[in-house]
Amino acid sequence: MLWLAATPTPTPTPGLSAEQVTPGIEGFLVMALIAVVIVLLGIAMLRRVRRAQYRVDVREQLDAEEAAARGEGPTPGDPAKD
Repeated sequence: MLWLAATPTPTPTPGLSAEQVTPGIEGFLVMALIAVVIVLLGIAMLRRVRRAQYRVDVREQLDAEEAAARGEGPTPGDPAKD
């Protein structure tokens, strides 16, 4: 147990100022740029998802019109038409 008592306690190293540990204006600008890019990517993704959904809706409507023109009605229990 003597070796535990002989361990010196560490002392903090002096010399770090607030300018050395903060990101500064460069860090702020990089983070702002990343935020803008993420927002623009989100908007582009939303537009693509909406466009794809509109295409699916139009295809379903055209299929229903073709089936009606052939005299076929929707079949009961069809998961695509429920």
